[in-house]
Amino acid sequence: MRVYLMVFCLICCTANGQVVYSIAEETERGASVGNIAKDLGIDAATLSARKFRMITGSSKQYFNINASTGALSVNEPIDREQLCELKSACLLNYELVLENPLELYRMEFKVLDINDNSPIFPLSEYHINVPEFLSPGARFTLPTAQDLDEGTNSVQNYTLSPDEHFHLEMQARGDGSKYPELVLKKALDREQQATHRLVLTAKDGGHPPKSGDVPVIVTVLDTNDNAPEFEHSVYRASILENSPSGTLVVQVHATDLDEGPNGEVRYSFSNTTSADLQRMFLIHPHTGEVTVNGVLAVQRPLLEMLIEARDNGAFGMSSTAKLLVEITDVNNHGPEITITSLSSPIPEDAVPGTVIALLSIMDKDPGENGKVTCQIPDNLPFQLKPSLENYYSLVTSGLLDRELISGYNITITATDLGSPPITTQKTLWVQISDVNDNPPVFSADTFDVFVEENNPLGAFLYQVSASDPDMGENGRVSYMLRNSTVAGSALASFLSVSLANGSIYATRAFDFEQLRSFYFQVEAKDNGSPALSAAITVNVYISDQNDNAPAILYPTSQNGSVAVEVVPRLADEDYLVTKVVADDEDNAQNAWLSYHLAHSSDSTLFRLAPHSGELRTTRSLRSTDFLKHKVVVVVRDHGDPPLSSTVTVGILLADTLPQALPDFDDSGEPPPLLNATNIYLIVSLACVSCIFAAFLLFLAIVRLCRCRTCCCSSCCCPADEYEKYCYSVHMLPSSHLPPDMLEVTGVGKLTHTYLYRASVGLGPSNSSIPNGDAGNIPSSSRLQVPGPCIQVQQVQSDRLSAVLMVPKVPGTQNIWYLVRPKRTADFEELCLIENGKCMNTDNHQ
Repeated sequence: MRVYLMVFCLICCTANGQVVYSIAEETERGASVGNIAKDLGIDAATLSARKFRMITGSSKQYFNINASTGALSVNEPIDREQLCELKSACLLNYELVLENPLELYRMEFKVLDINDNSPIFPLSEYHINVPEFLSPGARFTLPTAQDLDEGTNSVQNYTLSPDEHFHLEMQARGDGSKYPELVLKKALDREQQATHRLVLTAKDGGHPPKSGDVPVIVTVLDTNDNAPEFEHSVYRASILENSPSGTLVVQVHATDLDEGPNGEVRYSFSNTTSADLQRMFLIHPHTGEVTVNGVLAVQRPLLEMLIEARDNGAFGMSSTAKLLVEITDVNNHGPEITITSLSSPIPEDAVPGTVIALLSIMDKDPGENGKVTCQIPDNLPFQLKPSLENYYSLVTSGLLDRELISGYNITITATDLGSPPITTQKTLWVQISDVNDNPPVFSADTFDVFVEENNPLGAFLYQVSASDPDMGENGRVSYMLRNSTVAGSALASFLSVSLANGSIYATRAFDFEQLRSFYFQVEAKDNGSPALSAAITVNVYISDQNDNAPAILYPTSQNGSVAVEVVPRLADEDYLVTKVVADDEDNAQNAWLSYHLAHSSDSTLFRLAPHSGELRTTRSLRSTDFLKHKVVVVVRDHGDPPLSSTVTVGILLADTLPQALPDFDDSGEPPPLLNATNIYLIVSLACVSCIFAAFLLFLAIVRLCRCRTCCCSSCCCPADEYEKYCYSVHMLPSSHLPPDMLEVTGVGKLTHTYLYRASVGLGPSNSSIPNGDAGNIPSSSRLQVPGPCIQVQQVQSDRLSAVLMVPKVPGTQNIWYLVRPKRTADFEELCLIENGKCMNTDNHQ
């Protein structure tokens, strides 16, 4: 029959926008809970317009709100035990959200419990074992039932089925909870009834109440009233001290008159037996066999142990027996070597007899088995000396040298007098500390260092190295230069040495030409106390570099002028013109010199010996050869790279030494090589010259035509040669010439390949010049001079002169002429001619 519960709802509070409802669990779907609009004071007609909605954190929607009336009803039945499990208070929280305006109301639903669950025991059957010897009043805990309901709907009391031996009592815990206990009210007799079956019932306080029960089976256990008994109260055994593990010592046996587990006996060592003995021996729990377990490390000859026999009853009963084991000694202990004191390291200068270590040597065996002899190897500078009983001193017996042996492994051998004897060895490591007894040692007495001159500052030259067999600071070597001088200067101005590694560096650049070799000493000193040192001699040899050009000793020039050699004009072939003498301060191949002809004004005329520097003619000189020649001699060494010097030699072809030497600065210079620019200039100059020549030819024709119309009775030139040799003489209006100077310009062809410029001056009494002032002469004035009146005379092969022949006009006085060559091969000559005689000569460079 389904029970319908009336839903009652109680509004607890609505303050601050919150309302609380109470509802019983399992309320049917559709049951009314309340009116939310009324409870919250909201117009129910506006709920839909304000888009109300309920928000909850639960996975199910347990309640609904009617949008028209605001009625709150159950949407889903609530199972309190599923929802809140064992919580004392079961609450559901909802939020009601309204818009326009936005409002939030909190709703809290308290789920009330109903009695819908029966008490349940955790086990379907419960067993209790009760010994038969228990007296009445003994208590046994019974299981408690669980009820998911709360409050009065949970478990309230327990009942037990009637039994003459047991009854039920309720006990309370500290937290107030209650639990049932089974109480023995009458002694049990297993022989009369071995099992008692009871029923435990749990009831709740609901309406109507619900209950649950569980069977309780009580088993009466047999009483263990007989203890095991040993065959002997004392057992004796004897074993060797070195008996291996597993050796049988003795087997004990005990009996129990009880049956079943109460009659089953287990053997063990009593708690009063020492733990060391329990580790040395094992006893089998079922057979009672006592065996050796490990090494019998005891000093006592007789061992006493208690063995316990206990049955397997619920309350086991036991008895004990004594076991006496006699240990027969054997030589099973080796000597034990203990280092009680050790001084290590020891200095290598320790005197013989210095105590190094104190040793303790003992043997646990008694009697002869415990007597020990001790020794060390004979080849060591140590010995053992007996000290106190069982003590030995290890002392030095010879001199020590750490550089030969830095430490010793001393093996101490101890042997007892047992049969067979046992030997024990122990090794000591004795380290020898260093003493500064060795100076630094170089691998050689001297070192040779070769360095090129012109080295950079700070250049690495060499690294000396000295070894010191000492260690630590005694073996750390530092290097320094011993004070000395080199070429009158302090050694420190030439070299420096690294204090740490002995690297030698140059502090200046060496010059082979000034210093070719020197020596110095480097001192190596250790950092011991006192410090020891050694020195080594270092020989430095400076090798040459080609850093000096050849110096020309002959011929020499003064004040930048060219050295001049005079050679006869008709010198024969292979004539020695001069010998170039040079010197090079460098050494070896850097000083091997060779001579080369770099330039010659006439390459066919002279040759130079490459090794001797002799300049000779290659052929006999001719009268047609130039009087002046210039050659450039290059003197080159054989260094890498080679260096060279040049000297310019002027050669004058003359039979006698002139009073003044000619100028050789520009003489004999070879014409520049033709290049594209020069070709363009030559072509341009040729074109301009052709145009100018055509223009001059045109003027000459015009002038010739004029001359034919005039009378030339006073001219010294024949009439038929007038056109060929006619010259035009006109006055210069330039203010740079004196008023009595005229320029004669030839338009004809001279008899020599050289062109000359001639100027003629007329005396102040010359009536042909108005007022005797050349500046007043009209620029159009002309003086016609026939060509034959200018004569070109060759006095010598290298000198030319020209004479202007002008007939003297009556009434003139002091007529003089100036003839000046424009350019000759070697120099210019100015000659002032008065009345046909040369008045003075001036040579210009």
